[in-house]
Amino acid sequence: MIIKSGLRLLTLSAALTMALAPQASAEGLFGWVHGDWYLTLGGAGFVAPRFDGDNTYRMNFSPLVSLGKVGPEARFSSRNDNISIALLDTGAFRAGIAGKIIFERDSEDEDDLRGLDPIRFGGEAGAFAEIYPTDWLRLRGEVRHGIRSHEGIVGDVSLDAFADLTPAIRVSAGPRVSFASADYFDAYYGVSAQESVASGLTEYKPGSGLKSAGIGAAITWKTTDRITTSAFGEYQRLLGPAADSSLVNERGSKNQFLFGLSATYRFNFQL
Repeated sequence: MIIKSGLRLLTLSAALTMALAPQASAEGLFGWVHGDWYLTLGGAGFVAPRFDGDNTYRMNFSPLVSLGKVGPEARFSSRNDNISIALLDTGAFRAGIAGKIIFERDSEDEDDLRGLDPIRFGGEAGAFAEIYPTDWLRLRGEVRHGIRSHEGIVGDVSLDAFADLTPAIRVSAGPRVSFASADYFDAYYGVSAQESVASGLTEYKPGSGLKSAGIGAAITWKTTDRITTSAFGEYQRLLGPAADSSLVNERGSKNQFLFGLSATYRFNFQL
């Protein structure tokens, strides 16, 4: 059921981005590419669990990248947004392709993971869609398929309310929900018979379902016209196959906290 829902959202996102077709037919690819574009580059440093489901924490870093055509109004963005390129942007609605870099999870570096198969360096690729029901609310969904790191499907849905305290300072907050397929859970939370013997964990074969639910909040400061910085915090409660994992129950925690700082620089250019 979860996989079918994810595929439906992915198909919907792809169908919506195909709305570009009439414009592309009329103007050609180069006609659509021509115009004003933006590229946002940056990074976030944050304290988070050492691995998904762990109960100890360490400092991490993740890149922040966004590319798209300049629209009629400023967009809301969140640290949770993965690398994305907007192919359709009407101001109140955006859709396009999305991707995520996945870093290696090496069992040799974590005692709690010893005996488990490592997660290889790779990524996830898929689609995103977001809509602004009002000028202070954004709903965004992403569905991605694993590349090299895992063979599953994973999706994220977030709802953010945001308000400008001053022209330069914005606060935002809202709920987040994630789901995934059995292949994803097996890579991150599964424990095979062989891994059980090697690690001492109880054997566990997960299915598909909800991964987590939680809430996030941020304070964003537009330092200059091009530089934006923020402080953020999140709480997630692992659910379903993730919460039932022997890795989480015997060596970790269902409660996951994260907090950190980020900075991005926006480049405007024309094609």
